[in-house]
Amino acid sequence: MPADPDTLLPDASVCEQARLSRDARFDGLFFTAVRSTRIYCRPVCPAPWARRVRYYRTAAAAEADGYRPCLRCRPELSPADGAWRRGDAVLARALKLVEQGFLAEQPLSALAQRVHLGERQLRRLFVERVGASPVAVHGTRRLLFAKQLLTETAMPITDIAHAAGFGSVRRFNASFLSAYRMAPRDLRKRPAAAAADTGDGLVLRMGYRPPYDYAGMLGFLRGRALPGVEIVDGERYARVIAMRGMSAGWMCVSPWPGEHALRLELHGVEASRLPAVVARVRRMFDLDADPDAVARVLGADARLKPLLRRHPGLRIPSGWDGFEIAVRAILGQQVSVAAARTFAARIAQRFGETVPVPPGNGLTHAFPTPLQLAEADLVQIGLTRARAEAVRTVARAVLSGVVDFQVEHTLEEFVARWTALPGIGPWTAHYIALRAMGHPDAFPAEDLVLQKALTADGSRLSARALAAHAERWRPWRAYAVLHLWRDSMAASAKSDAGIAPARAATRKRAA
Repeated sequence: MPADPDTLLPDASVCEQARLSRDARFDGLFFTAVRSTRIYCRPVCPAPWARRVRYYRTAAAAEADGYRPCLRCRPELSPADGAWRRGDAVLARALKLVEQGFLAEQPLSALAQRVHLGERQLRRLFVERVGASPVAVHGTRRLLFAKQLLTETAMPITDIAHAAGFGSVRRFNASFLSAYRMAPRDLRKRPAAAAADTGDGLVLRMGYRPPYDYAGMLGFLRGRALPGVEIVDGERYARVIAMRGMSAGWMCVSPWPGEHALRLELHGVEASRLPAVVARVRRMFDLDADPDAVARVLGADARLKPLLRRHPGLRIPSGWDGFEIAVRAILGQQVSVAAARTFAARIAQRFGETVPVPPGNGLTHAFPTPLQLAEADLVQIGLTRARAEAVRTVARAVLSGVVDFQVEHTLEEFVARWTALPGIGPWTAHYIALRAMGHPDAFPAEDLVLQKALTADGSRLSARALAAHAERWRPWRAYAVLHLWRDSMAASAKSDAGIAPARAATRKRAA
């Protein structure tokens, strides 16, 4: 199996320069292990650097060789290395499942089966490319998450053990002590930032690699926010969150002052649900993206190069729930964003679960589940019969497992399964892949805005011609989509701003 350069350790000279300059762009792309102390650090670690160091591609690889995470730079705050976002390779899809906690409840054989490999072959692939076995990657992930909870929150250790996927506190204590040479309670005694007081909630820091266009992310979400379900004001995004088997809670995301991180505030989330919730939020805000990797590919295109310079940290704004995004994609077929948002808000208000204890900030409803919409009378809220039936068809298909949002599917498989449903074409399927899955290569070539945005003379490309041109953008076509959409919106707003004075002048001359 040929090696993928994007999953290999950067050149030693690059690592050396990055750690000496504490370059945040490399945060999470490699780790520096100090041989004398047996501690591994992030490239941004403020501690004075030792001379005898060794570089590792992942935290799991460093821990597999007996190194412990630095208590000062806190490797648990690093964004994921992003290798799993590069296309649909087997390793990428397997890492997605591990990141979602698949091995917390399933054996390695089940993981291998999900990605259509033998167990030994999968283990060998991980060791060769990641530097540690799948089980070790999972173990490092949950211990680092527990370390973050111990440091940043006041959660009881029993709850932290459950949140990290341990069946008992005894097992958690033993694993933590074995890996980090200190008991969980001893870590809590060390000087650290005090846990934020949020009443019944907690606050977590979520790191990213700069640059990050947070204003652009909020702008996209603001234009699509559903009243009662979502709120975007100033620098804050808040929404009601719910998952299968979990009552509705709510979250709030805002910048973390002075750091390359976002502040995640959670309310009403059970400890056992924390890893899944955090993983969803990281995907939703595209926090594990590697902007430099995207720019290296897209920057070679003359049309995209100035857009990358204008918005260097543009990310893919995913949604909280795949089914919600699928419904909104159907509602958005051949109508404006505002019209689609109006219909989606009506559906949420009419069929969504009411938040048991509203937080008092305007959040009142969770978006309906597939079960709640499978037989819903959607014509009463203004949908055409055809569109109402398309929504119900998707709800039934999700309930029956005909379609889903599982991360082990390739983009081609995902699109094929969705387009097999009546009323779902390639545009809708790719839009769902982009916004529900955050797939970096999703590309709705049938989009009229994209077909016009690529040319500079106002002409329109065919879907075939646009798709052929976009081949050079793989595996980052979705980022190109976001840049072109944003540029088209800005051009349209500028044009509208110029039309108003012209019309006023015409009226004045006529008077």
